[in-house]
Amino acid sequence: MISLIISESALELVPFELEDHPSVVSHARKLGKYPSDILLDNSWHFAAMKGIKNEIKRGRPDLVHFSILEATTIPLYLQNKLNLFVHTVDDKVIHFGKNVHLPKSYHRFEGVIEKLYQEKKIMAKNELLLEIKDQTFSELIDEINPSKIFGFSTEGQLSSYEKIAAQISDNSCIIIGGFQKGHFSGSIQNKITNLYSIGNESFESHVIASRILYEYEKTIFM
Repeated sequence: MISLIISESALELVPFELEDHPSVVSHARKLGKYPSDILLDNSWHFAAMKGIKNEIKRGRPDLVHFSILEATTIPLYLQNKLNLFVHTVDDKVIHFGKNVHLPKSYHRFEGVIEKLYQEKKIMAKNELLLEIKDQTFSELIDEINPSKIFGFSTEGQLSSYEKIAAQISDNSCIIIGGFQKGHFSGSIQNKITNLYSIGNESFESHVIASRILYEYEKTIFM
């Protein structure tokens, strides 16, 4: 079994310092929720987010949704050969149970994640589907204890999906960024043993996830 971590993901509740901003208050009122209980989303909270720390890495839960859908709707995951984790920009980690299917509708996905933040666990028929923990990337890596860690960045060594997939063995871990712009922070990059670039162009995380997982599937299923 291999692991996929969507790291430094732009997925978080509205932080305390932005709760009173007019754009956040207005949006929360429309949803009938408290500002502290909704996801930070730059589609709605762009004005509030101007100048906050790590601005370009935050407020894009839709990108994380795309990547999760790519990872959980493929044979590798459905046959329990892939563990999935979402590490957030504020050092929380979402752990996925077996054969978890999140809503394809973003609106419903948003509701599930907001509920997860409130309740910490989501169960169904006495089985754990999702759990969110306060956990750093380093702590997550220690828990997984992978044999190799593959990361994707324009700062990495130039290669191809096919060549990289050929190096992935059982108990390897794949790291993709769950943010729209920028690079892995030093604490993340220092943990990556094999950092690769797929051309000079920057691709969104769900594209990277779908292509590398497909190439890996070819090495074990075909």
